[in-house]
Amino acid sequence: MRRGISIAAAVTVIALSATACGGSDDNASSKPKDPKDVSGTITYWDTSDAANEAPAYKALISEFEAKYPKIKVNYQNVPFTDVEQKFKSAAKSGKGAPDVVRTDVGLMAEYASLGYIAPLDGTAALKDTSDFNTGPMNTAKYNGKTYGVPSVTDTLALLYNKDLLKKAGISKPPATWDEFIADSKTIKKKTGAYGTYLNPDAYFLLPLLYSNGADMAQPSEKKITISDAAAVKALTTAKQINDEASMKVDFANAYQNMQTAFKNGKVAMLVQGPWSVGDDLTGKAFKGKESNLGYAPVPAGEGGKAQAPTGGHNLAVYQGSGNLDASYLFTQFMTSTKSQVTIAEKTGTLPTRKSAYTDKVTSDAKIAGFKPILEQTARPRVALPQVGSLFTPLAQNYVKILQGDTSVKSGLDATAKEFQKLLPGYSIG
Repeated sequence: MRRGISIAAAVTVIALSATACGGSDDNASSKPKDPKDVSGTITYWDTSDAANEAPAYKALISEFEAKYPKIKVNYQNVPFTDVEQKFKSAAKSGKGAPDVVRTDVGLMAEYASLGYIAPLDGTAALKDTSDFNTGPMNTAKYNGKTYGVPSVTDTLALLYNKDLLKKAGISKPPATWDEFIADSKTIKKKTGAYGTYLNPDAYFLLPLLYSNGADMAQPSEKKITISDAAAVKALTTAKQINDEASMKVDFANAYQNMQTAFKNGKVAMLVQGPWSVGDDLTGKAFKGKESNLGYAPVPAGEGGKAQAPTGGHNLAVYQGSGNLDASYLFTQFMTSTKSQVTIAEKTGTLPTRKSAYTDKVTSDAKIAGFKPILEQTARPRVALPQVGSLFTPLAQNYVKILQGDTSVKSGLDATAKEFQKLLPGYSIG
């Protein structure tokens, strides 16, 4: 689980600023080398699925080395669950960090604040930013600078079983949370299936917060907002979904049970991401009938706007890399339109460049389904270095609220107090 900034980490920032090879802001303004003259070996940490996605990335690396024969890439596949602590430990010590790392978009602010990754504005890594979709591009920014290049993206949507909705007499997926609850009750009454399965993970709470005009905090005002009236409304709705619309949640194994129930037709609707679709299509509700899987934006709240977090991965360059020019070229190549088209076609992940949504790419039903949803509803998480750490107390109190161990207001007040420990100088309210 992500943690806040420590004193030791702050000391590391100073040390890196003083000693990193070419690791200051001056890198961005220095004249880049001619690409054909760039040489050296760089290490790349890839967090893609080792079995199903990594082969496509390895093939691209071979193309890169053929194009730039003076540059060699030391490819290492690092499990997604391990890479955060492994990278932070290496960057902090100044030993063993990769030159380029594939990082979850939610970690960009923390890495940048700690001085672990280099600003890329003005470098070869960022040549044509206008081609990137706004949502993914915003995840790469921190304090007015760009610290990553969007590689793949995703968001949360409402996935639904078309047959079950039709059987229940529902002509279109719910557009609001109130409709979502009402439709769930209708589905249960007319089909025997449950309307939904509520995922108790705090990340999946974000659409409810956002669509009610709530968020964890407001950095511009240095305020913690997780316990304000809008957040109380969002959590009250979540509690109502749990109590009135959801299949009984097994909190010990919620995600797996949720997936099993949905793909086998025991649940009609889920708030989920594109990563789940491959698994969904293996169940009896969708196997051999992919067209039965529907895609819609997450429902809207009282504010009337449907919103969900922008997810995905960016490529970032280690501030202390001794081969910055090679790292910039590699980052540019791996996030180019051609590379993104290749990755999308081979792995089914969503590109971050507009030009990468070719006819062949959008022939994938999942990509075609999520593309307009990304454009309509995706927004970045609050840009705080401690954002990852905030999810821990939020998740703990969210579960207590859902289980009825505390009231919505008391649970959120407790969360706000824990946030205050992680956000020095922030007020509650």
